[in-house]
Amino acid sequence: MDRPVSKTLFERAQKSIVAGVNSPVRSFRAVQAPPLFVVSGQGPYLYDSDGNRYIDYLMSWGALILGHVHPEVQHAIEAAAGRGTGFGLSTGVECDLAETIKQAFPSIELLRLVNSGTEAVMSAVRLARGYTKRDKIMMFEGCYHGHSDGLLARAGSGLTTFGLPASAGVPCSFTEETLIARFNDLESVETICRAHGDDLACILLEPVAGNMGVIPPKPGFLAGLRNICDRIGALLVFDEVITGFRIAWGGAQEKFKIRADLTTLGKIIGGGLPVGAFGGRREIMEKLAPLGDVYQAGTLSGNPLVASAGKAVLDVLGKTDPYKELELRTREITDDLSQAASLAGIPLWVGRAGSMFTLYFTSGPVKDYQSAKQADDHLYSCFFKALLERGLLLPPSQWESAFMSLSHLKESILQTTIDLGTEALKLLVADSS
Repeated sequence: MDRPVSKTLFERAQKSIVAGVNSPVRSFRAVQAPPLFVVSGQGPYLYDSDGNRYIDYLMSWGALILGHVHPEVQHAIEAAAGRGTGFGLSTGVECDLAETIKQAFPSIELLRLVNSGTEAVMSAVRLARGYTKRDKIMMFEGCYHGHSDGLLARAGSGLTTFGLPASAGVPCSFTEETLIARFNDLESVETICRAHGDDLACILLEPVAGNMGVIPPKPGFLAGLRNICDRIGALLVFDEVITGFRIAWGGAQEKFKIRADLTTLGKIIGGGLPVGAFGGRREIMEKLAPLGDVYQAGTLSGNPLVASAGKAVLDVLGKTDPYKELELRTREITDDLSQAASLAGIPLWVGRAGSMFTLYFTSGPVKDYQSAKQADDHLYSCFFKALLERGLLLPPSQWESAFMSLSHLKESILQTTIDLGTEALKLLVADSS
């Protein structure tokens, strides 16, 4: 496909926007391709500035579970905008959205709306520290919880070492209270707890990893974390920014039958607009100002456009209960692609949870960050570009999740996806021979 307008726009953007993009992954550098500039979307399709159409499995990084320009969501946004775009004061629609979230997540008795997943997790960690009067937190290698300073850490030379900054501009002192364990490895958690359990405010994780590709939890892993937190007096914090309302109505907590003490949400609850939320048990949440001494605030939090869009999405999901069908169709696509890869002699491991999936070019199994890094990201880059040229968009990075939406459920779209994927896999074989 020709993309001269996208190329011109990218050249223009680089003159005023850092690297020409407002978020690094949009640069497509991870797949060694020029970025797309988009003008519109409709249902399962995305249209770039050159008029090319793509079947979109990025779906605004998972936020658009109903597809692009869903009529009920658009109507809600337009109606809200007609009343005003923001007031800096409370509105009834905030209550509507909060009540619907509480219905879906029994572990959330009180919540706060914020403006991004990063802000939600940052606030939840501060609250966990304020509630427990402890400073240290545990997170997992390969999980991503936004770009706040204390969470930009990676594992050091040993499991009991403090996290080292993964970004310039983050002092070691900001991450030295962050301890890094291995996802799906309870023994690594126990090792850290033996050394630091009395100082640990919370264990923070994506219950289904979605930022080193999709890696589900092993049986017993989440229950083990719940037991460990109860034993040492730490809070269990689930980052469900991706999984919330995505893999089940009640997110990973419903799917795996585990209750978190604090939960962070985002993406789907904003209907494609900027949003985040965090919530949990009443006695924890009441530590927030103005009731308690943990400060958190936001001028645009609970914006009426965002809350209206999010409520419209959740209303549709609540009425249609699409999760079994979404999971079935996701399995159908990935199983067929796995079979095609096997026939072509290409090692392919599928990470999948509900309507989330990642294609790893490795024989697997992929169960944590270290095994995910064994995947051939160059082969993924070639596969991505081959699909893009044929009109199908996957995430422009090996380490991200692809997403199914309700708008993908037509048989013709699924078959086209499978056909294009099979064609791209055959091209990889031809190029390597």
